Amino acid sequence: DIIKCDKNRLDRMSKTGAHQGVIAILSACEYKTIADILSAAQISGRPPLVVVCDHILDPQNLGAIIRSAEVSGAHGVIIPKKRSPGLTPAVFKASAGAAIHLPIARTVNIVSAINELKNAGLWVYGADAQGDASLYSVDLKGPTAIVMGAEGAGLSRLVRENCDFIISIPMLGKV
Repeated sequence: DIIKCDKNRLDRMSKTGAHQGVIAILSACEYKTIADILSAAQISGRPPLVVVCDHILDPQNLGAIIRSAEVSGAHGVIIPKKRSPGLTPAVFKASAGAAIHLPIARTVNIVSAINELKNAGLWVYGADAQGDASLYSVDLKGPTAIVMGAEGAGLSRLVRENCDFIISIPMLGKV
């Protein structure tokens, strides 16, 4: 969409003040669909591995999750349209470029996305400090989605209820 506005508004929107009368607002990368992520898994010949972010709010945390997902061989990441930073420059930078190489889908409803993954044959594991089993004791070799909860709040109630399993990620270090 093209929105006409006055110079004062452009000045406020511009970080440098050198907007030359035009500002474009874009995401760092193009969003994909859940079907795109599942297609990438099929093409790879490996069982699907998808990371779902349940309202991760901090751009650096979202970027770190995208980076970790990409280096772990995930086929994609799913984020919500609301209560998530989206693919901002800060997220892109924190991902260390992983956001270019990994399909990222945006969904209106995380629970609907989880159900779509289940219908495609994936087992859904919610990560929670009070999980029933450790991430390291669970067989994740089959079609898998791992849901990461928000900072502090963890998994939302409905998301938690729609996961097949709740697992913990042990923290063994000092930091």
